[in-house]
Amino acid sequence: MTDALHEAWRGVRGRPGRAVLSGVGIALGMATLVLVTGIPASGQADLDRRLTALGTDLLVAQPSAASDDAPALPEQAAAMVRRIGPVEAASAVASLDARVRRTPFADPNDTAGIVALAATGDLLETIRGRLASGAFLSTPELPTAVLGAQAADWLGITRLDPARPPQIAVGDAFLAVVGILAPMPLTPELEQAVLVGWDAARELGFDGHPTVVYLRAAESRVESVRDVLPATLSPELPGLVGVSRPSDALAAKRATQGTFSALFLGLAGVALAVGGIGVANTMIVGVLERRREIGLRRALGARRKDVRRQFLTEAMLLSVLGGLTGVVAGTLGTLGFAAARGWPPVVPLTALAGGLAGSVLVGALAGLYPAVRAARLPPTEALAT
Repeated sequence: MTDALHEAWRGVRGRPGRAVLSGVGIALGMATLVLVTGIPASGQADLDRRLTALGTDLLVAQPSAASDDAPALPEQAAAMVRRIGPVEAASAVASLDARVRRTPFADPNDTAGIVALAATGDLLETIRGRLASGAFLSTPELPTAVLGAQAADWLGITRLDPARPPQIAVGDAFLAVVGILAPMPLTPELEQAVLVGWDAARELGFDGHPTVVYLRAAESRVESVRDVLPATLSPELPGLVGVSRPSDALAAKRATQGTFSALFLGLAGVALAVGGIGVANTMIVGVLERRREIGLRRALGARRKDVRRQFLTEAMLLSVLGGLTGVVAGTLGTLGFAAARGWPPVVPLTALAGGLAGSVLVGALAGLYPAVRAARLPPTEALAT
């Protein structure tokens, strides 16, 4: 095998111009393969990132509003949900029977649709929310509140001074506003709410039972988590616990995956086939030009299989060198295109490995006929030309 590689390398090096032209065909095929898999994969990663930001992994569980017999959620509802394997984060809120007013002198019937909710400090992380200003409920035992974006607008509180936080009336209590949430289109009910610390809410008559549980689960397991949530939160009456269906963004995300894969791989296959034809053509011409060399080797005792192995190895070597060149060029092209578009660069390793294996296979197929033809040349006929 070492002798065959040595002879193949001598054959490639002895005709550098023709070797380069043959290798270019395979290199273009491999570069095309990497580009048509890497660029769509990078675009897919960017699309997945954008769709994930729309809440493809977010579920909301609460007692069914359609039933008066809906059970109250257990006090440890969030902790119970976190014990479900695929669940990554969970947090609960509870409705408070308290009116929200800008000042105690405001009309108690004029609440502008603002609701008061008890919340824990991990709510913002669970729903992937952001603060427009201030801080969240880091000290839930203190009489503080965080306003949703719409609630802040309705109350006329758009700026916060940490030294002199504004106060609002929630029920009969006065709470200092320490934060304002940024808009959260996935959870519009929280935009219209005033969030109160879980422990501080007990001073307003809160009984400790949450009314809504927000959770994030592994995206691939969202449906299975949704199926077991009702029984987890209410083993006796699971049918009276409603769970939101997975976001429409998740369905859109899955629909886009693999849409163009077959087309792109088909184009790459055509490119590799064209490169293989170039290698085959070069090897056939090489056999015609090297008839004397073949005849001399046969006359000196080389067997047919030795000649066949030499030309087959040479064709595969050309393909491997061209394939490696194409991998480098395609990878650089993918990285550059992704960087220009602001996408996360993705170069599928399976495409690289499959492409290199494909280039070796193309080289073997391209060199098979020339190798067999060279091996069948009679020594006397080859030396006579």
